Amino acid sequence: MAAEQHEELGISNITIDGIEGKLARVELPDGTTQDWRLSSLPRGIKEGDVIRINVQGGDMDLEIDHEETDRRLALGQRQLDRLNAKAPDGDLDL
Repeated sequence: MAAEQHEELGISNITIDGIEGKLARVELPDGTTQDWRLSSLPRGIKEGDVIRINVQGGDMDLEIDHEETDRRLALGQRQLDRLNAKAPDGDLDL
């Protein structure tokens, strides 16, 4: 019997879009969302966290990518600051 071969999938990122009860809504690399059990994700996750998924040889490792999370949060803040700067009184009213 031949050994089953697994494709090496490598590293990808998902983003925690929201948490409700025992589920987290995650945004996948293609932009779609899915609900995942919190128990399947790293402890201590929060909305906005980027999770690095590394799949090698059939094994999957998940960890919070703090550096990427911080980078995305800073980028979002810079975009918000640019929008606020364009508002007549410096603030946007939503």
